[in-house]
Amino acid sequence: MNNIDQIRAALNVVFLIGALASFILYFALGDDKSWFFYVCGAALCIKMIEFVLRFFLR
Repeated sequence: MNNIDQIRAALNVVFLIGALASFILYFALGDDKSWFFYVCGAALCIKMIEFVLRFFLR
């Protein structure tokens, strides 16, 4: 069970980095916000994976 907690912690760190990057991209980009959507979508997918691990493996 400790291994799952380490994986979840790593996924949370990656999610937070992705969320921060998407926040910066939202304000740094001009009219074309496609990179914002890609990074934000990837961060949300990572968070969903972490949620599934927490919900089903506890």
